[in-house]
Amino acid sequence: MNTGAEHETGDLWVFGYGSLMWRPGFPYLERVSARLIGLHRALCVFSFVHRGTPERPGLVLGLDRGGMCRGVAYRVAAAKRAETVDYLRSREQVTSVYLETMRQIELEDAAKRRVRALCYIVDRGHVQYAGRLTHAESLHHVRQGHGRSGANRDYVLETVRALEALGYRETDLHWLAEELGKQASVLGNQGSAS
Repeated sequence: MNTGAEHETGDLWVFGYGSLMWRPGFPYLERVSARLIGLHRALCVFSFVHRGTPERPGLVLGLDRGGMCRGVAYRVAAAKRAETVDYLRSREQVTSVYLETMRQIELEDAAKRRVRALCYIVDRGHVQYAGRLTHAESLHHVRQGHGRSGANRDYVLETVRALEALGYRETDLHWLAEELGKQASVLGNQGSAS
C-alpha cells in the first residue's frame, strides 16, 4: 500500500522506531525525538531477509496496535522527498510486511510541534507477523537470526543503545539485550579459558 507520500509537496517527516533511529540511510535537515500515540514498538515481525532467513527467521520491530511509541523524527527536504520514499520502500518493504502510512506524531521539542510523518506499521495479516511471543521465543529467534544486514543480535543491541541515547527504556527490549549480553560474556569467558 502506497501512501502517495512521494507525490505530496513540502518537506517530508519520517518516523523511526527501530534501525532508522541509528541508521537512517538518507539525508535529513532535522532530527528530533518524537512520539506516536496509538501504536507501540514490538518485536513482532519474523525477518526473512535483513536479519534472518525463511529457514531460520530472525525477529525485527514493527509498530503494532495500542499504546505509544517514542522514536526519532527526521525532516527531509522537499527536493529529496520522492528519492527518500523510494529508498525507504526498497529497504522496509522487501517482503511487504509493513503498511506505509502517514500518521500524526508529536515532536518532543520545546514547541511540541505536531506533524504528519511517514510510518511503517506491521501488517497483522502478513505471514511474517509474529504476534506477541514469549521472552524465550524472542530470544531464540534473535540468537539464530542472521541475514543480509547482519546478525539479529546486533540489531537488538543497536536499537537499545539508540533508545538509551534518547533517555528511553523499554522493559522487553532491555531484558533481551541483557540476555544477549550474558551469552556474549559466557562465550568470551569460554574463549579465554582455552
